[in-house]
Amino acid sequence: MEKSIPDYTEAEFIRFMQEVLTANGNGTPDEVLDDLLDEFRRLTEHPDGSDLIYWPEDEAQCTPEGITNTVKEWRKANGLPGFKAR
Repeated sequence: MEKSIPDYTEAEFIRFMQEVLTANGNGTPDEVLDDLLDEFRRLTEHPDGSDLIYWPEDEAQCTPEGITNTVKEWRKANGLPGFKAR
């Protein structure tokens, strides 16, 4: 069964984002990075998809914590379930 956002704590999602950003910059094969980005898009359901990572509205948000916060706020504003409690 695939995980969804409510299966993650914020800390777990931040770790996932760290994995994505590390894979993006360390020569990870494209197939692996593509799978991570597909999972990010599937999990977040955000209309901007991976643009949140590559072309954020605010460069200060281009961190694992910033991206996680953007996802959390967007999901809340759109009535979607959020991260699970610790």
